[in-house]
Amino acid sequence: MEEIYFGTYTKRQSQGIYKADFDNETGQLSNLQLVVSQQNPTYLTFSADNCLYSIASDKNQGGAASYTPDFQPLNQILEEGPAPCYLGSDDKRGLLFSANYHTGQALIYKRQADGQLELVNRIVHQGSGPHANQSHARIHFSDISPDRYLITCDLGTDELTSYAINETGLVQPIDNYQFPSGSGPRHLTFHPIFKHAFVVCELDSTVHNLIYQGCGNFEAYQTITTLPDDYSGFNAPAAIEVTSDGWFIYVSNRGHNSIACYRFILDGYIHLIDIVPSHGQTPRDICLTADEKYLLVAHQDSDNVTVFQRHPETGRLTELSHDFQVSESVCLVNRPKS
Repeated sequence: MEEIYFGTYTKRQSQGIYKADFDNETGQLSNLQLVVSQQNPTYLTFSADNCLYSIASDKNQGGAASYTPDFQPLNQILEEGPAPCYLGSDDKRGLLFSANYHTGQALIYKRQADGQLELVNRIVHQGSGPHANQSHARIHFSDISPDRYLITCDLGTDELTSYAINETGLVQPIDNYQFPSGSGPRHLTFHPIFKHAFVVCELDSTVHNLIYQGCGNFEAYQTITTLPDDYSGFNAPAAIEVTSDGWFIYVSNRGHNSIACYRFILDGYIHLIDIVPSHGQTPRDICLTADEKYLLVAHQDSDNVTVFQRHPETGRLTELSHDFQVSESVCLVNRPKS
């Protein structure tokens, strides 16, 4: 049994952050509970010592909030304007990073001894792109690389920017990787073994397979679609996950309402092996269970979570259920073992 946590919008019925039990033997979710009442906690992350951090909103302010391992509030850091959309962390240096799609900023927080946050730095991007959603810089991802450089994906300027960063949160720009104009890089994940990084682009429904040379430097290697050839409707990919053995990658398609499944092979290329219906509307986030036997999909607009069983050798997905209800869920997180 493991615990799955849900970050949500609170525009309709949701009241904040929820948790549910997941049975790794039966593949069933149960026992949904509200653990934190919070306005629009749309992204979550746990620290290694099990403190919980979430996006936070209060009226016309947005920022980040911290909680003890038993979900007692520690502190919130809010400022005027829309809330961020992503949280990343560097446990070794005690840092937390937020990415703000609306303001084009990445904020850097220092974790205090008791788990509270202190805002220590701010990165501000400038620029725009040709797409209607690229009127200005829109940072959608801010997190650490395996060699501990800070990496941002800017959906508004089609750039991946890397920064050297120290334990106080001081940053120095290192490199800019430019994606094709109008592609909209959204989220990034690194291969756990080989020097590859995978970036899902929201505006042109692609995955970019990059060579990560280390020290914040990337180079192009492959671009592959997230969609079938015969689909021409609206689509905006959201989440990307790679298995711990590095052989399989999964992407959620909002619009086509599907999960794209890829296999990584030893020549460094990824191959699209399947695209399966997600069994809901707007699959925003996906999450592998701790044993990676299952993939969970949270749907923002139909309020349901789909459970797929995952074949460990082929990577293919088999739907087990899609009737577990979590209102407005947009983030799925496993709680780390204590």
